[in-house]
Parts: sequence; C-alpha cells; structure tokens
Amino acid sequence: MERFDLNILGCGSALPTTKHHLSSQVINLRDKLFMIDCGEGTQMQFRSMKLNFNRLNHIFLSHLHGDHCLGLPGLISTMGLLGRTAELHVHAQPDAEKVFKPALQYFCNRFPYQVLFHPFNPAKNELIWEDRTLKVYTIPLKHRVPTAGFLFEEKPASLRHIIREMIDFYRVPVSQIKAVKDGADFVTPEKEVIPNHRLTRPGKLPRKYAYCSDTCYFEKIIPLIEGVDLLYHEATFGEKDSASAQLTFHSTARQAAQIAKSAKVKRLLLGHYSARYPDESILLKEAQEIFPETIQGNEKMVIKI
Repeated sequence: MERFDLNILGCGSALPTTKHHLSSQVINLRDKLFMIDCGEGTQMQFRSMKLNFNRLNHIFLSHLHGDHCLGLPGLISTMGLLGRTAELHVHAQPDAEKVFKPALQYFCNRFPYQVLFHPFNPAKNELIWEDRTLKVYTIPLKHRVPTAGFLFEEKPASLRHIIREMIDFYRVPVSQIKAVKDGADFVTPEKEVIPNHRLTRPGKLPRKYAYCSDTCYFEKIIPLIEGVDLLYHEATFGEKDSASAQLTFHSTARQAAQIAKSAKVKRLLLGHYSARYPDESILLKEAQEIFPETIQGNEKMVIKI
C-alpha cells in the first residue's frame, strides 16, 4: 500500500511551553508533503523530523491565530536560502495574503521562487485543491475567528483488481484488461458473457484524514467527516475546565470523543493541549471513556493512515 503518513510537528495550544511545540502537521502521501498549519518553530521541527523541504509544495492554514500561522515567514525564508525555485502554494482564508505579503516583500523579495496564496471561504464545505492522487476539502468550524478544518481524501488508484488466474483461464486479451479493471464484463469469442465479479475483486478503499483545528463542540461537522480513517480533533481542555472551553470556543477531550463516536470514525487523534495540563493523559482517559480508539498526539509521532 502506498505511503499515507501523518507527521506531528506540534500539538500545543497558544501559550508556549517547553514540552509542546505549536500547531503543525505534515502529511506524506506517496512522498509528496502537505503541511497543515504552521505555528512558530515549525521549520525547526520540520528539520528535526528529517522531512524534505523540496517535497513540500502546499501549506493549508486553518485560521489566522498566531499559534497556527506565525511560523510561515520563517519557513518561507529558509526555503529561499536553500535555493528553492518551485512555487509554494498557501491555502488560507482571504486575509492571509494581506497579513503575510508585506513581510514576504520585506524579507524575501529577492528569493528565486513565488509564494502563491489561494483564498477559500472558511464558512463553506468545498473542494479547494486536487491532483491525480488527492482531494482536499474544507470543513467549516466554529471558533472566535473564521476557521476551517480540512479533509484529505485519497483518490483510488484503480476501481477493481484483476484476478490473474481468472484472466488467464478466460484468455482475456491484454487490450481488454483496462476495461475489465474499470468494471466491464468480458465477452468471449463464443459470445459468453463473463461477469466482472468473476474476473476482479474490489479495489482498496481510498483513505481519508480529517483535521479539525480550533473549534467548540460543533455537530454540523459530523456528516462531513463520517467514517474517516483518522480524525484529528482539538482537545484543549478537560471536563473540569468545560466552562473555559465554552468561553474560548474550544473543545474538551470528551467532546472530541463524542464527535468521533457520532461520526463513526476509525481512530481519533487528540492535540492542541492547554498549558495548564502538565500530564495530558487525563485528557486521553476522558476521551477513551467515550471513544476507546483514541490516540494521544505528541511531537515527532508518525501515524500511518
């Protein structure tokens, strides 16, 4: 199976600590890298995890709070110093270009590559980017500023897998193999129709990863993330601090687990921990009481999807 890995660069929240870095993740899909959020210090974590700067071409920013985006100018500067020439694409809400363009023009105006901003509407669920292997959709969230999560959906490599013994038995010509893979029946020279299910087996289901950044408990996202292989959902607070979660438009670990359970996801990943918890295992325990397939995110963790 082709690589589809999630690398966690930072899983802390707004207040810096010596234990956690600020929010950032990198998806490695078939050796192409896609960054989600870029808090301060992200480029150091990127290098520490031995990720390749040249393979990073797309950055997705969930919202414009500093702990999710202030690492961007430094990362862009480092890429220029490394001699990058390929375009870098930044997908974010429309204000991102107004915020970052002046800094880039001041510090990075002589670099030999372009940074292209692609605005999206964080209030809409829509396809914002795709290539031959991946689709990326926005997931509208509910936070103090316009915020969107992202759904990364792999495109299937093929619809069906041929059964070699049956292809040989019925002497299917090479010229018709593609049609059979696409679901067509085979008609022998004697006009016998061989059903496709006899010649093929179902292809692997495309894998899906949903990233739900800063948000309060928001049931409207459930149908958008239903059945994903891995869900990242912020879990800033424990239940004893649920009032703080409500006040700041964040979620508790238990609320994240309830979303995962209702959406019937396969696994839940927690992160964005408040600095008030020296031991986040209490958040993991609260989530697992609702949704046992919960993982406690930590820096330098690599999760296969």
